[in-house]
Amino acid sequence: MIRFFDLTLAFFAIIFLSPILFAVAFLLKLTGEGEVFFLQERIGQYSEPFYIIKFATMLKNSPNMGSGTITSKNDPRILPIGKVLRKTKINELPQLLNVLKGEMSLIGPRPHAERDLQGVDAVILASILEIKPGLSGIGSLVFRDEEKILQMFDNPREFYDSEIAPYKASLEQWFSSNRSTILYWQVIFLTIVQVVAPGKLQIFRFFKDLPKPSDKLSKYLS
Repeated sequence: MIRFFDLTLAFFAIIFLSPILFAVAFLLKLTGEGEVFFLQERIGQYSEPFYIIKFATMLKNSPNMGSGTITSKNDPRILPIGKVLRKTKINELPQLLNVLKGEMSLIGPRPHAERDLQGVDAVILASILEIKPGLSGIGSLVFRDEEKILQMFDNPREFYDSEIAPYKASLEQWFSSNRSTILYWQVIFLTIVQVVAPGKLQIFRFFKDLPKPSDKLSKYLS
């Protein structure tokens, strides 16, 4: 049933958003490095790798520069138009094609590069990888301002590996354990709310049984 919803919603979303998609593609072709899409290998369901599709927002060689596969808010690798695309999450829209291809769901754990999973417990990771990764999800809602958090640290990679990756994994494990059609629609609704009114959503009040962050991390998520 969820696959039916994924296909239907993704198909009509692409049609409805096509003017925006074509406009962004045109602007990207004329600016920056002339690249429209960014493809990066991510780990999908059952540990199968696939290439996630996003609008290009950073320098082409960015995964081999600076902090690698994690990005902070004022990362110098981000292109000028990329700042707007990332802030509005428009850069994520081409992943609707990944949904149509069956590599992703609209809602699920965010797919990560293999390097970004090194801070995750193997047992938890195995349970997360049993389901398709999502364009949005519980982890995405909680960590909408992840880039803003990471910019506060001199070594963002260290904080990501030690605090963000393990906690994000516990959130995704919670989603995997509680997955249902109702939860699917709840997260879609909350994602829309968060896009329309950033910062207004109190996700921990909506889902009161979510895993709690560590004391070190909680002050950045309040």
